[in-house]
Amino acid sequence: MTVRIIHNAYIAPIVGKEIANGYLVIDGTTISAIGSGPAPTTPGAELIDARGGLVTPGLVNTHHHLYQWASQGLAKDNTLFEWLVALYKPWSKMDADVVGRAALAGLGWLAKTGCTTTTDHHYIFPKGRGDLFAAEIDSAARIGVRFQPCRGSMDRGVSDGGLPPDEVVETLDDILAATADAIDTYHDASFGSMLQIAVAPCSPFSISKDLLVESATLARAKGVRLHTHLSETLDEEEHCIEQMGCTPVEYMEQVGWLGDDVWFAHAVHLHDKDIATLAATGTGVAHCPSSNARLGAGIARISDLLAAGASVGLGVDGSASAEMVPLAGEVRQAMYMQRAKYGPTALTARQALEIGTLGGARVLGRQDEIGSLEVGKLADIAIWRTTGFYSAVDDPIVAFAYGQTPPLAHLLVGGRTIVEDDVLVSVPQDEAARAGADAHRRLMELAKDVL
Repeated sequence: MTVRIIHNAYIAPIVGKEIANGYLVIDGTTISAIGSGPAPTTPGAELIDARGGLVTPGLVNTHHHLYQWASQGLAKDNTLFEWLVALYKPWSKMDADVVGRAALAGLGWLAKTGCTTTTDHHYIFPKGRGDLFAAEIDSAARIGVRFQPCRGSMDRGVSDGGLPPDEVVETLDDILAATADAIDTYHDASFGSMLQIAVAPCSPFSISKDLLVESATLARAKGVRLHTHLSETLDEEEHCIEQMGCTPVEYMEQVGWLGDDVWFAHAVHLHDKDIATLAATGTGVAHCPSSNARLGAGIARISDLLAAGASVGLGVDGSASAEMVPLAGEVRQAMYMQRAKYGPTALTARQALEIGTLGGARVLGRQDEIGSLEVGKLADIAIWRTTGFYSAVDDPIVAFAYGQTPPLAHLLVGGRTIVEDDVLVSVPQDEAARAGADAHRRLMELAKDVL
């Protein structure tokens, strides 16, 4: 097996003390040693000199919609519900080619911004347009990031009191069959897995109670996780109270959707009792600060969730509600938005970095494999170049988290180089960028009659 040694590094392991000048040894796909001072002499090892750089775990993205790369820049000044109504029509026209190309660009961009593990929540499956789920899985394999696509679904259209148009919803039986097939075909539960599947009905205002209950039963029978949007806007809470007679978190409790195998995207509008419930049940939260700001949804109570002991990770959300948002930038955005609302001690740089790494790993149930730099864990590692202009800041974690993110010198996934010198190398960077532009042009052509 290949041995690689990162040396001359400031190491932020997340768990344990930071190392001002140390080394990290990678044996194949895992970390075999970490320490202070000069690296051990290892004949034949490949050396990566991280002098002046910050070494962190790879970032973990806990919520995304990759297909939305093809619909960036639309519905620019709308609330969430207005934005969805405007975009459901073009989304209903996408095909596997659009999804595959959009995913290649979106995943390449994530890697360039420090991401080594990402989820994706895909919940629109127009009939007769190819295998959209397989298309994004193929793109993830090409980029080389760990992937956890969530087989999403909607079964409650406008005619049933839901928000999405009827033409983009599926039947309950079709959803359950397709979801079970996706798990059976793709899910790999082994240590170091590059591909795991989650079950993810879209949101309370687009799905039936039966779908929620049956999805939870299916996921738990198959041993996979559950994901959905929740409490993103005040409109959603009003919708829930009007139609279900309770708040979103109360509704999730009624249908068996709380537990350490569940995580919710956004969770912006939570009551004190909701925070206590999420913490007590081990239910995770994917915090998407830029998307919440772009749509005017509000600022999530992340400091309160952390204080209560809840699991919180970061998410960039879909590219159509968070255009070109870098995952590393969400570390800063999360920190600054908490401070803007609650004061300058609400979230520190180190807390924000932990949310983006080990916090995300906990949310996805992979904290024993990723999220921190420890012997035996997977070699998912980012090296940030905190030299040059950044060297005026003595604390490299402050240099990373405040202001513009430093260049990414190296990104490793299981010891494999994905990004080098700030350039995507697993797939030619220009090819990934062109794929995203082509996906946009193709979707706009397919949807020209409904735009």
